This record gives sequence, C-alpha cells and structure tokens, in this order.
Amino acid sequence: MKELEKKLEQKKVRPTAMRLLVLEALQNQKAAISLQDLELTFEKADRITLYRTLKRFQKKGLIHSIEDGTGVTKYALCQEGCECAPEDMHVHFFCKSCEDTFCLPKLKIPEVSLPLGFVSVETNLLVKGICANCTK
Repeated sequence: MKELEKKLEQKKVRPTAMRLLVLEALQNQKAAISLQDLELTFEKADRITLYRTLKRFQKKGLIHSIEDGTGVTKYALCQEGCECAPEDMHVHFFCKSCEDTFCLPKLKIPEVSLPLGFVSVETNLLVKGICANCTK
C-alpha cells in the first residue's frame, strides 16, 4: 500500500482508504474498466464516491477515460510519466468478441493539422477487432 500512497501523493491526491482501494483495483485490471464494473468490485462502496474518485484521478492525471463506442465510459491507468498531454495520447483497441478495451501506449495518435479557425478539444483513436486472447 505504501507504493500506492506514494503514487497518489506524487499527483497531489490525498490517499484515503477508498482512493487506495480504487487505485489498487485499477492496477489489477488487464483492460479498461467502467464505473459499473468497478462497482461490482466493491460490495459496499457508494456509486457517487467511486465516480468522484475516478473524476479526481482523471483530473490529476492518474487515469484517462476512453469512449469505445459502447456508450459506456471506461477508465484506465495512465502510464508512468504520462501527463495526458497531446504527445501522450495513444490508440485504444476494442475487442468485438470479449468487449474489453485495451490501451496501446506504444501506438501514438498522429498529430492532426486542423484548418484555420478549428480548435481541437479532444482526440480519440479506437481500433476495433479481435484481441490476442480471443484469437487463441
């Protein structure tokens, strides 16, 4: 738990018991997780508390959200050194078989040159297909 506390403190997030548990749960995920899935991990956790924890983590750059086309926002831990800046943005992969969403941090989203007067607010690149586990 000391490592988790340190990770929170580095991002200037006070390490409460719930925040530590949520961070640990996120670290144990192989794929991005939705708020609903996170709720299933905790029997007695309040949905609002979990939502606020995720939003705090996102604001402080611990996690990022992913829109994978399912209509449900999913969350994944940021890689070490990520500042959620444009150069840190990476491709996500949605498996049409198991419906898991994966971060592919080694595949960076290319810079897009927008026409004059256009301002980018958010960029997302999602690849859909079948993951390695499902192709076995």
